[in-house]
Amino acid sequence: MFTEQGPTLRELAVQALSSTERGYDLLAPKFDHTPYRTPDRVLDSVTRALEPLGPFGTGLDVCCGTGAGVGVLRQVCRDRVTGVDFSAGMLHQARAALPPRDGGPVVDWVRADALALPFAPAFDLALSIGAFGHFLPADRFGLFAEVYGSLRPGGRFVFPIGAPPAVGSRAYWSLLGFDAAMRVRNAVWRPKFIMYYRTFRLSEVLDDLTDAGFSVRLMALTDLGQRPDGSPRARLVVATRE
Repeated sequence: MFTEQGPTLRELAVQALSSTERGYDLLAPKFDHTPYRTPDRVLDSVTRALEPLGPFGTGLDVCCGTGAGVGVLRQVCRDRVTGVDFSAGMLHQARAALPPRDGGPVVDWVRADALALPFAPAFDLALSIGAFGHFLPADRFGLFAEVYGSLRPGGRFVFPIGAPPAVGSRAYWSLLGFDAAMRVRNAVWRPKFIMYYRTFRLSEVLDDLTDAGFSVRLMALTDLGQRPDGSPRARLVVATRE
């Protein structure tokens, strides 16, 4: 599927019938050869948006996967960067993709559940990219509270969020169909695989961030383009622990 280096249809089926954690352990060796990896243009846009907000000493990539967000943090943090994920397979790939190097921040990898982060308030910047579909709306406040507790006062929690597709468009029906299929799968099969595209609505997200104690603003990622009405295709959510 996708490319010659990507997973086969059978491998994707096995993953989809596994738990979320086990599924990503299985997918990890081929994850970066799928469309699921965040495109470089998005990572570059986030990096450019973060640079004027710094300088940052320490950074945390929440649900780091194969390390794409850690690559961003290494460019904007001076001292130390930590990637945290619950999938041992994804962390193994991340370590291989981002080996230690001379100069720049030290990189650590931690296996942990994002709903129970094992950190004191030690970070100046927390970042998460492409992971929120793995959290049900009921868990979102708890996730944000864990990130809040990992940041120093004045620390920022940032993540990009895309504009929803136009109602009736191909992308709209594709995402709606995917979520419907996942709901049916999780209703009839165990263990559950949590992955939904339409449960991370901006207004609800902003409310949960505020309830967790953050002050929030939005930054347009203008280099990712505009919609026909002139609004940005993507924004960076910047949540600050006061």
